[in-house]
Amino acid sequence: MTMIVGRFMAAERALRTAAPHQLLDAVRRVLTDQYAADSVELFLADYGLTVLQPVSVLPHTLQPVSVHNSPAGRAFGAQVPYLEPLSDSRVRAHLPVTVRGDRLGVLTVTLPGGAHLDGCLGELAEIAEVLGHEVVVAERDTDLYLQARRKDRLTLAAEMQWQLLPGRSCARPEYELGAQLEPAYAIFGDNFDWSATADRLSLYVTNGMGEGIEASLLTNLAINALRNARRAGLHLADQAALADQAVYAHYRGRCYLSVLMLDFELATGRVRAVDAGSPQLLRLRRGAVERVPFDAQLPLGMFEETDYVLQEFRAEPGDRLVFVSDGVYDVASPGGETYGDAALARAIQSTRLLPAAEVPRAILRELTGHRGGSVADDDALVVCLDWRGRQGTGEGAGHES
Repeated sequence: MTMIVGRFMAAERALRTAAPHQLLDAVRRVLTDQYAADSVELFLADYGLTVLQPVSVLPHTLQPVSVHNSPAGRAFGAQVPYLEPLSDSRVRAHLPVTVRGDRLGVLTVTLPGGAHLDGCLGELAEIAEVLGHEVVVAERDTDLYLQARRKDRLTLAAEMQWQLLPGRSCARPEYELGAQLEPAYAIFGDNFDWSATADRLSLYVTNGMGEGIEASLLTNLAINALRNARRAGLHLADQAALADQAVYAHYRGRCYLSVLMLDFELATGRVRAVDAGSPQLLRLRRGAVERVPFDAQLPLGMFEETDYVLQEFRAEPGDRLVFVSDGVYDVASPGGETYGDAALARAIQSTRLLPAAEVPRAILRELTGHRGGSVADDDALVVCLDWRGRQGTGEGAGHES
């Protein structure tokens, strides 16, 4: 037991003391010395969630591997270690690199199999988790990991949008969240934001107008205004009003932004909402998909000093909430048929067994099929929230209010 604790602490210490750009070198050294690893590689999911990109330095690069049909991709999708037997009694262990539900990538370690692997697999999984935390911290000081995530060049607008996001997934006992933007390397104004405390979850889904840099600047202004108001302790309607004033003061009504704002009470499932525009919410409850209706209010920045009104509903344990921008609803097939409620309901039903983090990408793949391969003329956003509620409070379930 002392040896096990000692080698894990050695790995943790090596990662915490490594230079930001040398995390892979640090974990590779300690896994080679302490765990008899033959090779250690780190793969990070690209922005489109289609491949796992190797973290490496030119010219010593590896090929990307598919998220959908590779051993590393299986570990990434299932979020559990996947063991790949090799021909010489060794095993390649693919370990999810995840931080609080945000799936970053996979650590792949080749080492002896049998009893040796049985004795250290749990430790290796924990080391992969520690590595994930250190990657997130290191991104403040190096571009290495952000560069590794892109298989194509990002437009400047997309760069600004991705830097604005909180992550692509997160998980707590009360809920799981997943989100995805497309086209990942050329998004304009769609965005999402979330923040949690001990008692509440705030979730914003935005649909910006315009294209390119102007759309991204508008979204950046609105999101930061909402964050500023939220961090000042204002309630949801006042957050909307403050952001509305900030956008109007700059654009004078020429540009505005649609947002659906929700505040979840974790203990009860009570949800307060402000619907200021076009993002839509559908709910899968007990096998049936239905739209959650709101009284539409003006987008942020359309007119001066707009007042916003709260609405309420209740989330029940087992609910799946799916939020989409108009870049999903309005997509037309080659025959001119828009995607709409019926197709989206079918997509939600067909993905009901997937975890929340995988649902947005799966729905966006179906959307691409509906479009018939043509180039998208608007960005599209899907956010999926699985609500479990807080166990043991006796207040998790409820009904529409």
